[in-house]
Amino acid sequence: MKKEFSVKTIVAIGIGSAVFVILGRFAIIPTFVPNTNIETTYPFLALMAALFGPVPAALIGFIGHTLKDLTYGSPWWSWIICSAIVGAIYGWATRNLHLEQGEFTTKEMIHFNVVQVIGHAVVWDLIAPTLDVLIYSEAASRVYTQGLVSATVNSIAVGVIGTLLMKAYASTRTKKGSLTKD
Repeated sequence: MKKEFSVKTIVAIGIGSAVFVILGRFAIIPTFVPNTNIETTYPFLALMAALFGPVPAALIGFIGHTLKDLTYGSPWWSWIICSAIVGAIYGWATRNLHLEQGEFTTKEMIHFNVVQVIGHAVVWDLIAPTLDVLIYSEAASRVYTQGLVSATVNSIAVGVIGTLLMKAYASTRTKKGSLTKD
């Protein structure tokens, strides 16, 4: 785990879950596939994963997605579980980043984005639709199409917005060794 479970981390899980709900309700762009959106929740989740690690990010994804679904009616557990998995993947992908030291190099950006694209492909193209078929007896052709679109648009959203969020955060931090003694 990147950070210990401190009060700060627990508060971040609570606030992160609330922001996940707000973004998931009010900052989405519908796609041409029903019940499938371009989400701003996942770029935010990537930043939280970079700052707090895989377990807090998984909890933010799980709690936030559950609460978001409850605002629509009933939780869709297959995708809630997948949001938790995605949070853990982001945490794993960002474990060696140095955002707190003001660094987010091109190499780190590329590494993170390769891992997140692979993670989205596995989670949304394979796990989520398979769980939809097993848990809810959904039509395979429909849920695998939703999964493919979700993997694509989430990868792009995280690649653009998530990378910008992490770069912006790193730029607010003082680089190690950048201060000199007068």
